[in-house]
Amino acid sequence: MRELCEVTKVHPDVVENVQHHMADLMEVASLFKALADETRLNIAYALTIEEEMCVCDIAAVIGSSTATASHHLRYLKERGLAKSVRKGKQVYYSLSDSHVYQLVTIAHEHAKEGERDAKDIPS
Repeated sequence: MRELCEVTKVHPDVVENVQHHMADLMEVASLFKALADETRLNIAYALTIEEEMCVCDIAAVIGSSTATASHHLRYLKERGLAKSVRKGKQVYYSLSDSHVYQLVTIAHEHAKEGERDAKDIPS
């Protein structure tokens, strides 16, 4: 099956309606770009399992130095995906809100469904 229309026919009412309701998605693109990095996504996913983690624990989970973990956490924080709090001599991170939690968990569930569906397709 070809993925193109066989004729060119623009539906002006549909196009106008969508254009009228289109939002500026630059911030959304930035959010997805931040989560597109596998290390940052692993950090975010770890924070869906354990609500709050110190930098040292996150570094151990992702198998990196604390400096690398801290760099990625700062990136997530600057984009509003994570927040931090200092407790004594340690800094603890968590996801910024339930929306980030939902994005990460829904994306994970979707990917798992895709894996299952791909296994069901005969070669």
